[in-house]
Amino acid sequence: MPTLNATHDPRLTSWVASANGGQTDFPIQNLPFAVFRRRGSAEAWRGGVAIGDQIVDMAAAVAAGVFTGAAEAPARAAAQSTLNDLMQMGPQPASELRQALSKALQTGSAQEVALKACLVPQAEAEYRVPARIGDYTDFYTSVHHATNIGKQFRPDNPLLPNYKWVPIGYHGRSSSIGVSGQQFRRPRGQTMAPGADAPVFKPCARLDIELEMGVFVGQPNELGEPVGIEQAEEHIFGIVLFNDWSARDIQGWEYQPLGPFLSKNFASTISPWIVTLEALAPFRAPFAHPADDPQPLPYLSSPANAKQGALDIELEALIQTPSMRAAGTAPARLCLTNYRYAYWTAAQMVAHHTVNGCNLQPGDLLGTGTLSGPTLDSACALIELTTGGKNPVQLPGGETRTWLEDGDTVVLRGWCERPGATRIGFGECAGTVLPAG
Repeated sequence: MPTLNATHDPRLTSWVASANGGQTDFPIQNLPFAVFRRRGSAEAWRGGVAIGDQIVDMAAAVAAGVFTGAAEAPARAAAQSTLNDLMQMGPQPASELRQALSKALQTGSAQEVALKACLVPQAEAEYRVPARIGDYTDFYTSVHHATNIGKQFRPDNPLLPNYKWVPIGYHGRSSSIGVSGQQFRRPRGQTMAPGADAPVFKPCARLDIELEMGVFVGQPNELGEPVGIEQAEEHIFGIVLFNDWSARDIQGWEYQPLGPFLSKNFASTISPWIVTLEALAPFRAPFAHPADDPQPLPYLSSPANAKQGALDIELEALIQTPSMRAAGTAPARLCLTNYRYAYWTAAQMVAHHTVNGCNLQPGDLLGTGTLSGPTLDSACALIELTTGGKNPVQLPGGETRTWLEDGDTVVLRGWCERPGATRIGFGECAGTVLPAG
């Protein structure tokens, strides 16, 4: 697991003034990666690193000769139109690049003049999905979400018996994953009304959100070669915010016996900035299942995972309706939760995914599943917040929402903070519902 080093020092400041003061998601202690270009331009897409309200244009920085030695090869990989080659290199080269960036961006750096010419304001940038996502698997790692959903369908037996033994997941669709700012049409599909004799084909009426995190795979494993729990994090590049939009009425009719299909594959949205595991090192937390629960099987258990396998990441989902937007009203919070509530860690997801010999590839995305916490205000989907549509959510200005309506924008945010460490964040993951086509 990544350990603390000089890049995490809370005393570090940057010559990029907006990175200082504790108000930004992107201080010098973060340095996440994205793929960008100037908005509306025909420029080539290339990798960038966030610092305050600026982006280090990695292609420009490489051309300027900013990176040498062990940092040069990963810097060139980070300058490409996708981050897959950087991901494939594994954690050590990425760490070398992170350390070089930290030194170059520090107050008093001799590289300030050269690197200052390589900055692009984030306000002038547009982004795309930062990697070629070959495969996408969505897990189900919140026991609270699983229980809340189960209560609606199986009041006497809400949690299926395998849940506390197996990190449950399903294979999703990567082609419809978009980056923050994504707009998508309300999906159509078959739905079966209670008591009806036949389904109907119509636009989804029960459109929902799922506040998740997305785990980007870094270096691959060979087909037939499982990744042990002790090595699992060496195969993780970093983490993003992830909204797995869900059509609940379509899902209810189609999901048996094989699980979600059209209810999930129409759109999913990620934040553009990938926060590396190394940047998250100060925000590790102990991980354990409750003592009365089954304990993880040996292939899902290690001392390091128990000591610091969890991540203390605050997460919130907000909504802005068309009326709110027209009135200039800021998005309203729907829920507040934390990644530490997950029943399975990112390392356990990787270990379980590969234990049968499945080969993960650089840029593959693993969704955590909806990260609901133990209370109603930490439930991270409308199906939970409204108890299946029975209790609408109250919004500012007298509006309510049971399910998402056309024109609604949902914004996810995430951040880490604790005493003795500099606050870091993930930026925003925003998406907007358009009318059905």
